[in-house]
Amino acid sequence: MYSPDDIQYALETTRVIYEPDRRIDTFGDTRFEFLLLSELMDSVGRVRIRSGEVEANKPTIIKPEAYSGIEFEGFSDEANRFHEWLEEQGAKIAMVNYQFKRGEVREELLHDSMEAVRERVLEDARRAGNPMQVVIEGVDDAWEISLLRFIFEIVDKSSEINAFDFKRKGLL
Repeated sequence: MYSPDDIQYALETTRVIYEPDRRIDTFGDTRFEFLLLSELMDSVGRVRIRSGEVEANKPTIIKPEAYSGIEFEGFSDEANRFHEWLEEQGAKIAMVNYQFKRGEVREELLHDSMEAVRERVLEDARRAGNPMQVVIEGVDDAWEISLLRFIFEIVDKSSEINAFDFKRKGLL
């Protein structure tokens, strides 16, 4: 179990050092391949590389339908106009929901400096040119928090594009 300090430390020190070219697809599932580099806390010159996949399921739309059931008795016409406005704004209030699955994670322990490992991994990623590849430098003990940090960043970068695509199709 992670302490609040572990979480805070992992969030503050994690860096995405190689970002995927692609974002979360609006109308389909998206699979990112990650490499997460972390120095072992209790040893010098040892780096763990965790590799795996994170799948973002097709985003879904959540619309708050509760506004249609609100009644305003004894209020002015302004209140009724506000209710109508709420119903009209329902599409703007809608949210895009994201769900993620983490696949199996493989680990490799290298006896080298973080700088040397980082450079080799980045060189390999650039050479491969995989648009779904992400390389993260994180915290060994709280590596899942480091992976979640990437997920929050990719949602942030994808949400505007996904909302635009939904609006273009008339879904929002």
